[in-house]
Amino acid sequence: MAQPKADIALIGLAVMGQNLILNMDSKGFVVCAYNRTVQKVHQFLNNEAKGTKIIGAESLEDMVSKLKTPRKVMLLVKAGSAVDEFVSKLVPLLSKGDIIIDGGNSQYTDTQRWCKQLAGSGIHYVGMGVSGGEDGARYGPSLMPGGHPEAWPSLKPIFQAISAKVNSEPCCDWVGQDGAGHFVKMVHNGIEYGDMQLICEAYHLMKDVLGLDQDEMSRVFAEWNKGDLDSFLIEITTDILKYKENGKFLLPLIRDTAGQKGTGKWTGIAALEHGVPVTLIGEAVFARCLSALKDERVQASKSLPGSSYKFSGDKKAFLEDLRRALYASKIISYAQGFMLLREAAKVNNWTLNYGSIALMWRGGCIIRSAFLGNIKDAFTTNPELTNLLLDPYFNDKIRQSQQSMRQVVANAALVGVPAPAFSAALAYYDGYRSATLPANLLQAQRDYFGAHTYELLSKPGEFVHTNWTGHGGNVSASTYKV
Repeated sequence: MAQPKADIALIGLAVMGQNLILNMDSKGFVVCAYNRTVQKVHQFLNNEAKGTKIIGAESLEDMVSKLKTPRKVMLLVKAGSAVDEFVSKLVPLLSKGDIIIDGGNSQYTDTQRWCKQLAGSGIHYVGMGVSGGEDGARYGPSLMPGGHPEAWPSLKPIFQAISAKVNSEPCCDWVGQDGAGHFVKMVHNGIEYGDMQLICEAYHLMKDVLGLDQDEMSRVFAEWNKGDLDSFLIEITTDILKYKENGKFLLPLIRDTAGQKGTGKWTGIAALEHGVPVTLIGEAVFARCLSALKDERVQASKSLPGSSYKFSGDKKAFLEDLRRALYASKIISYAQGFMLLREAAKVNNWTLNYGSIALMWRGGCIIRSAFLGNIKDAFTTNPELTNLLLDPYFNDKIRQSQQSMRQVVANAALVGVPAPAFSAALAYYDGYRSATLPANLLQAQRDYFGAHTYELLSKPGEFVHTNWTGHGGNVSASTYKV
């Protein structure tokens, strides 16, 4: 019987799987490729993988037999039932110390479930966020592994070798226990939703408030990409705006309905579960939901009146306000995302390194930008930082930009151009900086109609009820967290 020679196996030969395998091979690792449809394995070996050290497997049993110990099997299959099916089939074939890595966009609770289920078997389970798209997978992704920590020493040489690098630092490090890796990837994707929505709103305002044409907008984004807003998403927006087919700009021909795969929605749900105001990402998800109502929107546009206000100000000044507002809103979106990470870490007993997470996100992923280096610096300087807005660097940036946020949101409202993400960013900023909010009235209302009690400023921690009508009685409902 031939000696096992593969360092790792990968199941799932779609574009991401193939490119990760080729990446591993280029770094000197022997990879065993397997796919449920075995014909895909042969096609891959005879085409993209021809001339490499990559080997194939005809079955799961064949794949396991070709792996060095501890055996390392990575899954890149559809989240949910497909992952569960493969894990259930793999477990009887593996031994104590072997490792299963789920590299798909699985819900973090699924990873927690498998970590708990396999804890007694000695088989180590890892849920790893992978970001960077097909190009990143081939030449350097951002990798966010979490799960059974005993697995990390065996995985570290492989994953840090294939990951993107920033100043020679790998954009991959151990995140934390059980579902931490997939939770961090989920929040990453939620922030990506927010970034994309903000850029779309900036485009909409340029087009419908300022009346800029495609070439003008492309030039504006290209200029923005040279400064604080330098990022992959701004870069590709520049290219998209100027792209033509058959002499016509392609962008206006694309149907304005956006899809989603769930991670943005999961971020919003997690924010509600943890009581964290991740408002900008929430609005970005709802904006996609609203875009899907295309037929209803077309009908509504024929009967619902809009604004008659026309912008007559200085276009150059408004573009500068828009640039500043986009940067400030981006800071707020990340601030909210890291607030959610901190609360989830507290609830799940994860020890997260926020500077390390910022580094992982900076390289090889869709939201990559130099901006994340500033976030890494903020958390490196102060690991206990509760909100990015309180970091001296970001505090100064917000001070410079908050008036521009007001100009952008005000003009959007006056002209009648929807800007939900910009508006959410400003509302959060004003709420967070307010020493007093109208929740005192809200608490009084709740006590009035439901005897839910309230606290007096002079007696914190003591909940009381008032008989507001004189005939409601003095019995109060149980107190619960608001």
